[in-house]
Amino acid sequence: MSTTVLPSYDHQTMLYLSPSERLIRKVRGYTGKVRRLSRSMSTRAAHPEDIWATEYLTPEEARVYRAMDARDRDHACRVTRHLLRDHPSAEPELIAAALLHDCGKSLRPYYVVERVLVGLIPNRLARLLPPVGAIGIRANHPELGAQLLARAGARPRVARLVARHHHSVGDPEAALLHHYDDLE
Repeated sequence: MSTTVLPSYDHQTMLYLSPSERLIRKVRGYTGKVRRLSRSMSTRAAHPEDIWATEYLTPEEARVYRAMDARDRDHACRVTRHLLRDHPSAEPELIAAALLHDCGKSLRPYYVVERVLVGLIPNRLARLLPPVGAIGIRANHPELGAQLLARAGARPRVARLVARHHHSVGDPEAALLHHYDDLE
């Protein structure tokens, strides 16, 4: 169980924001998505901090991490760095989940055009489409990642946070992870 007290951040927070605050938060989220999309065009632009990252992971989790695409590892390291900047005493499982939150995408390689097109589809819409191919992986990557982690022998709490990072209502740590994922 978590001993670190993190500021409350969940989807209920959005209910208490003014329309301009909500708009600013959404614009920041979409700006992050555009930056990530531009970086996803080539693996040459990805420079994940693998040695640093694996220091936070168990050997089983590190195997899953290393199987991820370099672009996803690079994104995961940026998400984790931002999380640690604002929450330096974050629980080890939350840090590991930040590094592994997109591991479900590693179940199938993406072609560049798929990365671009799938990146343009909001997750809520992707979940309504038939769960096949790149769209299916995109829509279900949190749950697929949690299953992958469980089979690999990862810490159960890490798998739970990965599973909930896009559906975080009622889970402040998963909501925090979702927040930093959106920013990056």
